Amino acid sequence: MPSRAPHLYTPLRSFALGAFGYLLRELDEGAELPVAFVEHEHGRGPALYEYRPLVRSFVEERAVKLRVRDDAVIAIDELRREPAAAIFARAHAGRRPSEDEALFRTVLLGLLISTAEACGGFDWDDESFDRAYIELERSLFGERRTYNAIAPLVGLSVTTQFELAPGLRVRAVSDGELARHWPEAGSMVPKDFGRETDRYCVLELRAALAGAEEPPDAPAEIADAVSAIRLATAAPLSAGPVLFETLDGRPFGIRPVLPISATQPPGEATRLDAFRGSLAAEILQRLTLADADGALAEALDRWELSLFQNEPFRSEQLRATFVALLGETWPLRAAVLLETEPAERSALHSGLSGLAHGEECTDAVADAARCALVAALRHPDRTALIRELDDALLGGNGHNSLRIAV
Repeated sequence: MPSRAPHLYTPLRSFALGAFGYLLRELDEGAELPVAFVEHEHGRGPALYEYRPLVRSFVEERAVKLRVRDDAVIAIDELRREPAAAIFARAHAGRRPSEDEALFRTVLLGLLISTAEACGGFDWDDESFDRAYIELERSLFGERRTYNAIAPLVGLSVTTQFELAPGLRVRAVSDGELARHWPEAGSMVPKDFGRETDRYCVLELRAALAGAEEPPDAPAEIADAVSAIRLATAAPLSAGPVLFETLDGRPFGIRPVLPISATQPPGEATRLDAFRGSLAAEILQRLTLADADGALAEALDRWELSLFQNEPFRSEQLRATFVALLGETWPLRAAVLLETEPAERSALHSGLSGLAHGEECTDAVADAARCALVAALRHPDRTALIRELDDALLGGNGHNSLRIAV
C-alpha cells in the first residue's frame, strides 16, 4: 500500500483494531448500535430504503474510554512527532483544551469512524481501514484544506445552480449527499425536504483554507445570502434549521442557522430565475454597505423582522423601515423612487401616507418597502439618492425610477 507516513500506519492501525475489539465487547454486553432509516428516491421509480448504522454517535459516546486505552496513548505519541498532524488537528478541531485532545478527536477518532462506516459496523476489514488511512494521509499532508457547508432551503425552486458570490451558490440537493456523512440527517432537515418542488434546494458555501486558517463564519454567510434572496424574490425563504460542515471531505460539524434565517415567513414559494438570481448576487455584495451605514442596517433589520409579524406590529416595523431608509418625508420620497407614471405614483403615495398616519399596511405597501430597500442598495450612495429624490420633488431634473420588476 503506497503510504507517505509508514511510521504512522502501524500505531494507527493498532488503535483502530483495539477500538473495534472494545466496541464489539460493548455490543456483546448489551449496548445497542442505533440505525437510521435512509430513503433513496430514483426518478419516478420506487424508492429504495436501507438501514444505516449510526456508528459515529456510538463511537463518540465512548470516546472518553477509548482515549485512555494504551493503544490510543501510543498512537498519540507517534502523531505528536509529526508536524503535519499538529497542523491538521488544529485546523479540524478548532479550540481544544490540548494538542493531545485535538489529535485524538480529529485524527484517531476520525479514522476510527471512517473505518467503521466503511465496514458497516465493527466487523474488521483490512481494505476498509487502508482506504480510510490513505484518505487521512491525503488530508494530513495537504497544503490546503477544503471547507464546505450546506444548508437546506425551503420556499424556493431553481432550474439550475446560481453563483451568488465566489464559493457561495444555490443548487439542487443531490440524492443521499447529506446521509452519506450524517445518516441521521433525515431528522434534522425540514419535513419533506428533497421531495417537494420548493424543498429540494441548498445553499452551499465553499472555501479553500491555507494551513491552520480558521473556517469561515458559515451561519453569518448563510444568513446574508438568505436576506439577499428574500429581497430579490420576496420568497418565503428559510435555511436550515442546521447547516452541515465538512473539512477535506470529512464531517466537521453541525451548527444551527441563525433564527431569523431559519424561520420561514408566510407566502407563496418562488422560482429563482436568471434575473432574480443575478439581482440576489448584486444585493448580497451590496449588503456590506450596512456595516458603515447604521440607518441602512436598521432599515434592513426592521424589514426582515416585519416578515414574521402580524398587525399592528408588521406596520410598525415597516414604518420604521421607511423612516430609517428615507427619512421623515419617506412617503413622498418612496413614491418618487418607485414609480414614474403620475397615476401609479399617486396611488402608491396614498398607500404610503396611510401607513405613515397609523393605518395598517397593504401587501402592496409592504412590497414597496422591499423594493425601496433594493433600490437603495443598488444606488452607489444612499445620501446622494435622497438628495436626488428631493431635487425631483422640488422640480429639478427629475429622477429615473429604480423600480425593480420582481
